[in-house]
Amino acid sequence: MTARIERLVTSGQFTLDGGTWDVDNNVWIVGDDHEAIVIDAAHDADAIARAVGDRRLTAIVCTHAHNDHIDAAPALADRTGAVIWLHPDDLPLWRMTHPDRDPDRLLVDDQVIEAAGADLTVLHTPGHAPGAVCLYDPALGAVFTGDTLFQGGPGATGRSFSHFPTIIDSIRDKLLTLPPETKVLTGHGDSTTIGAEAPHLEEWIKRGH
Repeated sequence: MTARIERLVTSGQFTLDGGTWDVDNNVWIVGDDHEAIVIDAAHDADAIARAVGDRRLTAIVCTHAHNDHIDAAPALADRTGAVIWLHPDDLPLWRMTHPDRDPDRLLVDDQVIEAAGADLTVLHTPGHAPGAVCLYDPALGAVFTGDTLFQGGPGATGRSFSHFPTIIDSIRDKLLTLPPETKVLTGHGDSTTIGAEAPHLEEWIKRGH
């Protein structure tokens, strides 16, 4: 059975550097009728568990460790037995939210996470956060970009642990090289495509300096 992609929007707060903002997050569920993985367990473990239903949840993959993307991960993992994956460069951020619970496994660039007919290749894309990753599946024609690339440009780089030239390098080298028709499924807001965003790289660079 072919894997399918479902989007759940959850609401909560993002906190960093002494500030707090209300946010809506995209939680992505990839799988079939029997098995699934969750990309970014944001805010509401109950709502995510309901969306997964009676499928076996095998993994919770964190695109990065800002609190709004990981706050529900331990509770969801405890409920379902799923394994939490995070890139090691984001462990300092993770521990700001979950000081007593580390992720179960550490992501490595170019590894493949399999789930219910999907093969998600991990692309390490630092910039928004040191351990930010995107997950690309050519068969699904989609890349899950977390907060690295949005409709209209790169993710924010104005706070701790972020760096604008690094996110530009990540987008240029790892994302804009993907086929133009690839769907960009983001951590917040609407989806876009690689082809829609690629022509604007130089504008982003000018805007960011």
